[in-house]
Amino acid sequence: MPDTTPHLLTERRDGVLILTMNRPEVRNALSPEMIVRLAQAWYEYRDTDALRVAILTGTGDEDFSAGGDLKLTMPLMTGARQPESEWDQRLMGNLQQFGDGILRGFELYKPVIAAVNGRALGGGTEITNACDLRVAAEHATFGTPEAKVGLLPGGGSLTRLPRQVPYAKAMEILMLGDPFTAQDALEMGFVNAVVPRERLLPRALEFAERLAANGPLAIRKIKEGVLRSSGLPLDQAYQVENEVSAAVMQSKDAREGPRAFKEKRKPNFIGK
Repeated sequence: MPDTTPHLLTERRDGVLILTMNRPEVRNALSPEMIVRLAQAWYEYRDTDALRVAILTGTGDEDFSAGGDLKLTMPLMTGARQPESEWDQRLMGNLQQFGDGILRGFELYKPVIAAVNGRALGGGTEITNACDLRVAAEHATFGTPEAKVGLLPGGGSLTRLPRQVPYAKAMEILMLGDPFTAQDALEMGFVNAVVPRERLLPRALEFAERLAANGPLAIRKIKEGVLRSSGLPLDQAYQVENEVSAAVMQSKDAREGPRAFKEKRKPNFIGK
């Protein structure tokens, strides 16, 4: 009997979408099925008002994700392997799903939390640096080793990493390709917290619950403003900030928040 276990598990908890990469036998590598499922999950998350925060993690204690599957996905993408399954055909029928699935170039202004449960080398690190908040298990490791085999980390790290950690450190990571520990990641500001493995998902959920309690429109516009203004000259960046600020200030939530504070009650945000 063929294995019908989904390569991506989904769970919803009170406005939080939990996505779990589920191929521990191959280091949670990104198969065509996983990529398509990830893309579809991100589309649903983007378009569903009731979902306010997403958490991305992996099955098991060994690996978060090893990146693209070198036996299934990469040969398919290069043409060395022809589509053989429904998932192969679905991916090749819309290659935009590849970038969307790994959050490269996909316009998503809702918050995403990475809960890194183990090794996150190569594509695993690239997916992590696409997330907004990051929690790592104590034994997690990161790195972009592509240069060691004559390749480069083109899943977003060349553009994102130098904006997220000091330039010299980013170039060390990208060009030397050596792995670094969760504690190293914490010290350079690449992750927000390092916790024992058993505390990983609970800590990510703590972040998620606090995010979900804030104004959803404000959260979206904060992320949008940060991403759209990144790299712009200051005067242009202020224009983006003015635009997202105006959208929030004109909202019902902007009136509800101060009113709830004055009345000493929990605000009832609607995201509008």
